Amino acid sequence: MTSSANEIVDGHRVWAEIDLDALSHNVDQLMQRVRPGTQVLAVVKADAYGHGAVPVARSLSAHPGLWGFGVGDSNEALELRAAGIDRPILVLGTIIPEEVPQVVSHDVQVCIHSADRIESLEAESLRQGRRTRVHLMADTGMGRLGAQPPRALELARRLAGSPGLELVGLATHVSASRPGHPFTVVQKDRLDRMLAALAAEGIAPPLVHFANTAAILGDVGTGLPLVRPGISLYGVVGAEMASLAPALQPVMSLRTQVVYLKDVPAGTPVGYNGTHVTARPTRIATLPIGYNDGLAYRLSNCGCVLVRGRRAPIVGSISMDYTMIDVGEVPDVGVGDTVTLIGADGDQRITVTELARLAGTIPYEIACSVGKRVRRVYLRPSHRSAPQIAAP
Repeated sequence: MTSSANEIVDGHRVWAEIDLDALSHNVDQLMQRVRPGTQVLAVVKADAYGHGAVPVARSLSAHPGLWGFGVGDSNEALELRAAGIDRPILVLGTIIPEEVPQVVSHDVQVCIHSADRIESLEAESLRQGRRTRVHLMADTGMGRLGAQPPRALELARRLAGSPGLELVGLATHVSASRPGHPFTVVQKDRLDRMLAALAAEGIAPPLVHFANTAAILGDVGTGLPLVRPGISLYGVVGAEMASLAPALQPVMSLRTQVVYLKDVPAGTPVGYNGTHVTARPTRIATLPIGYNDGLAYRLSNCGCVLVRGRRAPIVGSISMDYTMIDVGEVPDVGVGDTVTLIGADGDQRITVTELARLAGTIPYEIACSVGKRVRRVYLRPSHRSAPQIAAP
């Protein structure tokens, strides 16, 4: 950063820096892996995996490779519409009856899984004098949402003759979270057979989509009209995918500051239940960040942070609002010093994937858990002198 972190976030206890240029770069990298003409359905559910759905969507809306946005429910879709996002928005999961009027009135596209939802959407669309665009979701092996292929063909016939609904898409959900899994090819083959069966009846949804991050990196389904990258947009991939996406850049850095320092003798217990006892005289720094902010409790006594370009261990149990670190081996630490929990400081870096491994979880959980009271700071490296700061 050209400005110091403290200048950018003056007055904030914990903040997440969101690099919007890195976000755009990652879309460019993913676009290089798809066929010409294929567009990106950018997944921004779960508040864009903790990065902030509205600023992320605003930033990506002008990207030439973007079709639109995928969300998890109607509330996420309506949040984007209220913020002025006019790109297509698709609810990737299902909706409940209470959501139907709003998705129809706000031009939100919906995935269809059942005849019941066809009927309720159709009735509401006719009542409002609108035509709602829908995507038929087929279950080719995920076993979660979506109709089994024979039933999906029946639903497609029903949609093809609907007066209030327009069948614009056909999709399935890939179950494998790593590239090269043989079942991904099985699922793609099942989708292809569905497409052929529909085409034989004169039904041809223009927006067919299959590929998640793992399928994109494994080059399966990348020639279809849309691909649906999720966490890879944010520069986060598991260890098994890192070699396939070396150019992706992390979008989020998570930082806090030292608020208290204490010199303690050997034998001092630290934190709830004294789960850490100092082995030598040392200095303990207190950080105003805890599991309510997204710092996983499971990192207690095994995670670390970056202070003045060096690693310092987390000691004691992480609490709701505070975390302690041992800075006895880091010279000249002072109150107010910036502390990095995710991101780079000097030549050291802590990644979301590293934290997930230490916490025994997946990178998705680490990114999505960054709490609401963490201030998001949206940066473009070429315009860092005027960062956009969003409310917590």
